[in-house]
Amino acid sequence: MTYCIGIRLNAGLVFLSDSRTNAGMDQISTFRKMMVYEKPGDRFMVMLSAGNLSTSQSVRELLQVEKIESHHGGDPLTIWNAPSMFDAARVLGATVRRVYAEDGEALKNAGIEFNATMIFGGQIRGEAMRMFLVYSAGNFIEATRETCYFQIGESKYGKPVLDRLITPTTPLETAAKCALVSMDSTLKSNLGVGLPLDLLVYREGQFSTDQIVCIDDRNPYFQMIHSTWGQRLREVFDGLDDPRWDGGDTQHPLRVSSNRYEPMRKITHAGEKIV
Repeated sequence: MTYCIGIRLNAGLVFLSDSRTNAGMDQISTFRKMMVYEKPGDRFMVMLSAGNLSTSQSVRELLQVEKIESHHGGDPLTIWNAPSMFDAARVLGATVRRVYAEDGEALKNAGIEFNATMIFGGQIRGEAMRMFLVYSAGNFIEATRETCYFQIGESKYGKPVLDRLITPTTPLETAAKCALVSMDSTLKSNLGVGLPLDLLVYREGQFSTDQIVCIDDRNPYFQMIHSTWGQRLREVFDGLDDPRWDGGDTQHPLRVSSNRYEPMRKITHAGEKIV
């Protein structure tokens, strides 16, 4: 299993991925799921991958050499000369389809589903930062102001904190912290996601980054996140009022007061009773 997050903000981009690919009873495997494609001063792109490991690895290697026809004529497009991140995403989509054409039938005959999903984001000189979610068919969608982050893999456990905190104006440091909390929630609930983690923060207009780190179980900051987040959640939970069961109040917090609903009917030994 996998969990990867990509966040697009006004100030930059945040990428976070785990590294667990197998978590059986007697075998745990880890592989990197983050790949950086960089041409200093011109372009900076990051790909996070989820799905079948062999498919994902083939895509990320072939992406460096894949070519597609340009809509504007001239030389074929690659990720190294694409004039926009949209065109670079088209190259990635074509690469996924190429791998499917080469391996899809053999995988199907072996009873293995062709499955690869990617988060692909970055910046090419001359345009703003962009981020895409690329599907197994090679098609993709783009992050917007209303949907400024993508998740792939085991996404449900870490989604609530992102929904509550992430907006386009969120500072990069806050978004990185939020991504780590989201990952910690997923690690807590699913053994198929595991350390080490790869975290990368890209600042708008830099076309490079020195904010990239591999986080293992000895990392003091992530240890702090893990212990403090759980403790603070318990403190907030303990501060909530307990449910009240003393009836009689028409505005009782456990009852819905609306003409759309009929009174609740409860069956007792003495017969039906309207509550």
